[in-house]
Amino acid sequence: MGRLSTVLCGIELDNPVIPASGTFGFGWEFAEWYDINCLGTFSFKGTTKEPRFGNPTPRIAECASGMINAVGLQNPGVDRVIREELPKLSQVFHKKVMANVSGFSVDDYASTCERLDAQEQVGWLEVNISCPNVHGGGMSFGTDPAAAAEVTRAVKKVTHKPVIMKLSPNVTDITAIARACEEAGADGISLINTLQGMRINLRTRQPVLKNVMGGVSGPAVFPVALRMVWQVCRAVRIPVIGMGGITTAEDVLEMMMAGAVACEVGAANLVDPCACKRIIEDLPSAMDKYGIKSLSELGRA
Repeated sequence: MGRLSTVLCGIELDNPVIPASGTFGFGWEFAEWYDINCLGTFSFKGTTKEPRFGNPTPRIAECASGMINAVGLQNPGVDRVIREELPKLSQVFHKKVMANVSGFSVDDYASTCERLDAQEQVGWLEVNISCPNVHGGGMSFGTDPAAAAEVTRAVKKVTHKPVIMKLSPNVTDITAIARACEEAGADGISLINTLQGMRINLRTRQPVLKNVMGGVSGPAVFPVALRMVWQVCRAVRIPVIGMGGITTAEDVLEMMMAGAVACEVGAANLVDPCACKRIIEDLPSAMDKYGIKSLSELGRA
């Protein structure tokens, strides 16, 4: 293994930097900016069983040190992702990719995961039970340990590849959800998804977002994310991916010191399309600064 290498659910990554779902499209869009094979891997746009247009606009709002989104899982549906998006991706990305899956019922999750599990380029299934921007699905499964476990068991029953459950921070005890997923057979945990928030337009006195509330992301949430990753890494034995407000190589090191084996970078990609490339390039000098010879020294990498 190289100096930056890490292992995620039995698969070695060249480095721990993973663009987060919803901020990197299906990958090929960013290949116009740089060679995306420099990434550890990436999590592609959240995919559901059927196509989704998403929430009505406006669905993006600014906030201090971050943003609020209520996009609502807009995607072309799993059949079209397999038929159109993965072939395009295979032309520009030559590593295993992480498939991010969401649903509105346990059967939805299982069906979509089963389809994507059969795709050769998919290395991991990241099961999103944490989206705060859809009604009747997503986060409703991630706020109750029993429901989280039910989704985990259903997905594991129809798949062979590593299943990583993506958790919501909008809960009282994040460790209870993580333990329930581990006990139900999850191979890994990723966290955090966005925190719930809103903005009000002072002129109209109405919420800025048509959905009223949305998910807060960006540097402002990093301390909350770090705290939850620390807690979960000490509550479960399976690998943890840390995310939430990561913008620098130092943030990656901090997350890995908290116990994460890899890190997802989200909102930073929307500010700077080359954010992940920059973080990877900055990692060696950041490691030198803090006397870190290899990332395997940190956390549970």
